Formats: sequence, structure tokens, C-alpha cells
Amino acid sequence: MNDIQKTQITSMRAKGAGYKSIAKELGISENTIKSYCRRNNLTSTDEIKVIKDNKVFCKNCGVVVSQNDKRKMKQFCSDKCRMAWWNSHRDRVKHKKVTVKACPYCHKEFEVYGNSDKKYCSHDCYVADRFGGGRR
Repeated sequence: MNDIQKTQITSMRAKGAGYKSIAKELGISENTIKSYCRRNNLTSTDEIKVIKDNKVFCKNCGVVVSQNDKRKMKQFCSDKCRMAWWNSHRDRVKHKKVTVKACPYCHKEFEVYGNSDKKYCSHDCYVADRFGGGRR
């Protein structure tokens, strides 16, 4: 696979083309296309980063993101952009199992993600119940 074909694959994926149609058009094996797309984070068409002239643009604000060699490809220009993007795309967050529990101190219900051993809704309730704080 040459550089021209790689550029064509990237642009076709950005336009929403599937592996089979790209393979057919370029005359390359479908598995080769899949492997290239997985290695370059082009797996799902709605998650494709805009890449032009070997530049990656921030998914949130569109600024060019500087990359470090031999490291995972950055998708965001800053932590602020990363958090803003994930907060506006909450449906894509893969939460662990959600458990609803009742706090033994204030009796308020709260959700626990993953760690089902959590007993209190907050540190304040823990301290108050365990060491006799004046709240209640």
C-alpha cells in the first residue's frame, strides 16, 4: 500500500465509506483496509479525526493538535477541550455497572459506578456517621 492509497483510504473513511467499498474501489483486500483503519484510528466513521497533510485537529475546537512520536495519537488540544467534548457526548461514555444505594447516615439515594462496596454518599456523611458529626 502506497502513500496515495493511504490518503485515499483516510479521505474515503472521512466521507463515510465502508471497508468493502474502499477495497473494491482501490483494488486492495478488505482485511488490509480494516487493518490500516484500526492502526490509524479510522474504525468508526463518526469518530474519524480530520487528518490533512499529516495534521490532526482537535475533536472539540478544531485546532491543530501537536503529536509526540512513539506515543498514542492525541485527539484533543487540551484537557479543557477533552472534558468539554466528553461532557457534551455523554451517550458515548461506557460506564461500569450502575448501582443505586441508600446512604446509612442521611438516607439519600445515590448511584455508584463500578465499586459496589461504597457505603456513603459523601465523605461528610461518612465522618458524621463514623465519628459523630453534628449534622442530621
